[in-house]
Amino acid sequence: MGSRARNVSRRRFLGYGTAGAAAVLLGTGTWSAASSFASPLRAGNPFTLGVASGDPLPDGVVLWTRLAADPFAEDGSGGMSPEPVRVEYEVATDEKFADVVRRDSVVATPELGHSVHPEITGLEPDREYFYRFRAGGEISMAGRTRTTPALTSAPSALNFAFASCQAWQDGYFTAYDHMAEEDLDLVVHLGDYIYEYGVKDNKRGVTTDPKFHTETFDLARYRLQYGLYKAEAPLQRAHARFPWIMTMDDHEVENNWAGDLSQVDDEPDQDPAVFRKRRAAAFQAMYENMPLRQAQTPDGPDMRLHRRLSYGNLADFTVIDTRQHRDDQPCGDGSSASCDDRFDPDRTILGAVQREWVLDGFSSSKAQWQVLGNQAPMGQTDRDAGEAVDVFMDPWDGYVAERDQLLAAAQERGVRNLVVITGDRHQNYAWDLKRDFTDPDSPTVASEFVGTSISSSGDGGDTTEETERLLAANPHMKFINSQRGYVRVSVDQQQWRSDFRVVPYVTKEGAPIETRATYVVENEKPGVQEG
Repeated sequence: MGSRARNVSRRRFLGYGTAGAAAVLLGTGTWSAASSFASPLRAGNPFTLGVASGDPLPDGVVLWTRLAADPFAEDGSGGMSPEPVRVEYEVATDEKFADVVRRDSVVATPELGHSVHPEITGLEPDREYFYRFRAGGEISMAGRTRTTPALTSAPSALNFAFASCQAWQDGYFTAYDHMAEEDLDLVVHLGDYIYEYGVKDNKRGVTTDPKFHTETFDLARYRLQYGLYKAEAPLQRAHARFPWIMTMDDHEVENNWAGDLSQVDDEPDQDPAVFRKRRAAAFQAMYENMPLRQAQTPDGPDMRLHRRLSYGNLADFTVIDTRQHRDDQPCGDGSSASCDDRFDPDRTILGAVQREWVLDGFSSSKAQWQVLGNQAPMGQTDRDAGEAVDVFMDPWDGYVAERDQLLAAAQERGVRNLVVITGDRHQNYAWDLKRDFTDPDSPTVASEFVGTSISSSGDGGDTTEETERLLAANPHMKFINSQRGYVRVSVDQQQWRSDFRVVPYVTKEGAPIETRATYVVENEKPGVQEG
């Protein structure tokens, strides 16, 4: 079935000149690929970075691939010549593509790194589909995706996994091989998909090309970094197996950035205008390499990532962005024990517009489970088992008033089951979220599961001195573990179940996986319990 969108001539396309509306529309299929577009390819397979799908809806999904005959080309071109390429795609109900339900083409432009993001509509709800791409006579690997149930339906169950933090230099992505074997409806990635650091020194013990040794600042280098990460076979398998819902944390741009403020150690007063150029480059490279919709297309240094997706009336996924709109972290590098600024009622991690959007969603949603896709831990992480309160300033502990406001609003607006899923920390946590962490008698109003890293921080471990200290200092914490892996979640109308899936090592390949612990949340009983 061909697209109803009108064709665009090559002359008209070239008239747009730079990356902008034309490049985006051609890559998403809003304008279809006219036959006048050739398929110039250098020798080699252009599908070296795999395929992916994302943001599933009841009637469709966004597909993705990026043409890169040489993903490690130093100029960030992916080894592609600077010309648009027509890319065909097929969507079928079977793995052999005998029953093709969508067949069309889009254009991969050099302005967007030869990436395409066709948005497929008209599919049946709650159904499995298969897809593949073709360019210049080459055919991609096949991907599998799934639409979500109809909005008014009452699904009996939802199975998904969430993950974050995959530093290439810290180890192998073996956990994704295991994730690809799970029976899941979707995957949620909560940020730190790449790290901006150079990878000269790495725990894999491999020699890397000098072009990967420098930190990322410009578009070519960000593209190259994504090429390094996305060339990993385990990551490609997991993308090809399930639709993903994605957001970012800090390392997609720079460690601990806040709004327009850079945190580069040797340039603490970096001009915000300079940093916004870096952010624009990072956002463009992120869009080029993720299965994101046209609505997430960057506008220079700005990108709307907060959005809401539903899984029938069983669950609503509210994906938030805690980087672009936040105030700077409080008190610099000072002690949190004496930092009154972290309690400032005007301090924000969400920004006023996004905060009101989240709160409005609490009021309007009819879903049984409210799932908040969050980047940095919301619960208080006190590192001092004594009377002092020693917390990190970058996550919600640096923005206490807004955390209290959000959790209070969830309770006051009658949210039945709020569960926060979080990345960032390179540790597994299961803990209760209190309405006010300064009050020992404050009620538990929600639950949070923090997932460990895929590889960041290396091999990790299980019980440590830090484990015992954190459990003693945080009575709301029920479980902590510092191995690598992901969290597998099973949800039905009565219970949420989180299985902490961990591998014993990442600095060499082939690690097995096990479920280290299971914690559950019962319907309308906020707080976590051992399963």
